[in-house]
Amino acid sequence: MAHKNPAQIERLIVKMRYNPFDFYIHLDKKTDIEDYKHLSEFENVFFIVNRTECNWGGYSFVTAIVNSLTEVLNSGRSYGFINLMSGQDYPIKPVNEIYEYLSEHKGKSFLAYEHVDHTWWEEAVTRFKFYHLTDFKLIGRYLLQKIINKLMPSRKFPLDLTLYGSANSSWWTISTEAADYLVRYIRDNTKLRKFMRFTWGADEFLITTIIMNSPFRDKVINDNLRYIDWSQGGAHPKTFSKEDFQTLVKSDKCFARKFDIGADKEILDLIDQSEINFRNNQKTFNNQPLP
Repeated sequence: MAHKNPAQIERLIVKMRYNPFDFYIHLDKKTDIEDYKHLSEFENVFFIVNRTECNWGGYSFVTAIVNSLTEVLNSGRSYGFINLMSGQDYPIKPVNEIYEYLSEHKGKSFLAYEHVDHTWWEEAVTRFKFYHLTDFKLIGRYLLQKIINKLMPSRKFPLDLTLYGSANSSWWTISTEAADYLVRYIRDNTKLRKFMRFTWGADEFLITTIIMNSPFRDKVINDNLRYIDWSQGGAHPKTFSKEDFQTLVKSDKCFARKFDIGADKEILDLIDQSEINFRNNQKTFNNQPLP
């Protein structure tokens, strides 16, 4: 899921090029695709055709994810996992190790979530209890939104599901079977789609809720494999810099987010160099004669 920094996306793809991996790029419809077209020259890179205009916090982002999953599932190519990444993610473990780890967990799905009783939900329930006009291009929409919520009763989630979500739930790695179930579930529930159009931050709870109430529940590991730092507070996680290098390389996660080469390119250089040094050290060690 991308909307800026074509050079950073190219670097991510080059870093993760490993024989079994394919890349599907959903470029926000507001973004000019011309600066990104060269990425299709890689044989394992494809662009999502049904692009969505994504608004931060809007249900449009979930729509973009579902449309993208649909194209991946209809590609005719066989996959064990679908790994949702932003253009500002980056692997912090060697790619072959990530592949081997996933190979050892076939059929599993990796999601981060909190149960509805967790304190995260004290604020998060307002995402669907109130009306949100984030995806509507209306003059004075936030004033209108305020008036509507003052006059209208609180909304109730339209389906009898236990809710799951968290600040880290937007990004995940799920089995292809779970992805197919997710797409069909949302497609077949018109009432749910209509309700969700007026929510905010749906990507942080809807997908995990659906999968955790599905037959795939017992195959979910509550770990989205990503290192994300919310220590600065606010609505966005920390953008990593070179000062975060030691923390990142010591993490047991496969990926981290987020990075911005416009703010600090050196952190990505350090991550890449650490992997090269590790491989060289391993090679030297393996060549040592046995005592």
